[in-house]
Amino acid sequence: MRKEPHLSAATIGAKLERIARRHGIADIYAFGSRAGAAASQLEALQSDPSVFDPGSDLDIGVRPFFGVRLMARDRVELTLELEDLFSAPRVDLVILPEADPYLALEIVRGELLYCADADEEARSQLFVLRRAADLAPFKRERMRMILEEGAR
Repeated sequence: MRKEPHLSAATIGAKLERIARRHGIADIYAFGSRAGAAASQLEALQSDPSVFDPGSDLDIGVRPFFGVRLMARDRVELTLELEDLFSAPRVDLVILPEADPYLALEIVRGELLYCADADEEARSQLFVLRRAADLAPFKRERMRMILEEGAR
């Protein structure tokens, strides 16, 4: 991983937009324990590599534009570019349409770092929320069965 020099928030935002456009990405989210740090870098005056503990990773969820398929090479390139941009020791990349419904829910509840179209992003978020809500009764029943089995 190359270390980026301290960059202004505007520069980080512009670089993130270029990365998204190059890879056909509509939305980029940070989620998990380092989501706030990534969002802070976009809002702060400069990028600060010290916000990332060398042992921690940055969880990033992306939603490609409809019809865009990210092949293995694209995913690796995107991951490396995001590691460099955020000065993160490692980025764990999740493709939103491929994610488990509850992981997708966690992603969209994270920090929205980039959005190409706010209306489309809102529709996508509603889809994720509805999908998780539709499956919630099944998840509760599964948990009940697991707990009953464990009590025996």
